[in-house]
Amino acid sequence: MFRLETEVDRVRRDILHSRLKETNTAASPVLRALRGTAHDREVPLHVWVMDGDDRLAGGLVGHTWASWLHVTYLWVDGRHRGAGLGSRLLARAETIAVRDRGCRAARVETWDFQAPGFYRKRGYEVVGVIPDYPPGITEYTLVRRLA
Repeated sequence: MFRLETEVDRVRRDILHSRLKETNTAASPVLRALRGTAHDREVPLHVWVMDGDDRLAGGLVGHTWASWLHVTYLWVDGRHRGAGLGSRLLARAETIAVRDRGCRAARVETWDFQAPGFYRKRGYEVVGVIPDYPPGITEYTLVRRLA
């Protein structure tokens, strides 16, 4: 007899994550070889740009893992768009990822109304498209080889 529960439970979430990681490691020689190396865990990578009044003008939040940079958020204040800040943020994150963390590739997800063109201009290629996610919007996954 089983009982299904739907409550949010951080302890069980962590147990589940640990067990899934163990199962994946046992099943994949690539993941097994990754364990215990510098690329084994996610390491945050944040880049910020401040304006002349020391206010946030933009930023990039991501992490590195398994020799990949994953860009989670990239945002530039509307007053500063078109000044190249987004490109500078992305370039700095990519440089840190390659130089300091040994990354060879980068990935990002973005919606159709956000920045797929921005990433394409910087050498990213679309590898995944999810139409209607959320309804009425298309999500793109883009990747770029860094080294």
